[in-house]
Amino acid sequence: MSGDQGGVRNRIVVHYKDGALRKGYTHDFNPVRNTFHLITDSGDDGDAVREVNVAELVAVFFVKTLGGDRYYSEKKSFNEVDSSKLKGLKIKVTLRGGEVIRGVTLGYNRNKKGFFVVPVDPRSNNERIYVVSDAVSSVSLGDDAEE
Repeated sequence: MSGDQGGVRNRIVVHYKDGALRKGYTHDFNPVRNTFHLITDSGDDGDAVREVNVAELVAVFFVKTLGGDRYYSEKKSFNEVDSSKLKGLKIKVTLRGGEVIRGVTLGYNRNKKGFFVVPVDPRSNNERIYVVSDAVSSVSLGDDAEE
């Protein structure tokens, strides 16, 4: 699930370990590479391009819209949705800052530098989240992810 698909422009929100958030687009995110480019609208001057080092990140949120929907309250647990439609292994990720992400994954491996999670709520603004492994404090899988 990379953004390097012949010009596909993915909307993303980049969450840095220092707490900074940056919104924009990427054409070249690839989970096996150490860097990718974030393109942001810099106003009158056009777009600004920034190289992002994955080691500096907590996660990359692939989103439906950069603005989100402030009126929608995202469901965060499996019992709030019809989880029979979710494909993959149930996962609960607790980040070092305390944030909890629940969803499903097709490729969790604690020895890799990161993994994708599809959020439990299909109406979430997040389509998928690339979580950087060294920003994780704990992971629960399967039935344990529901607690």
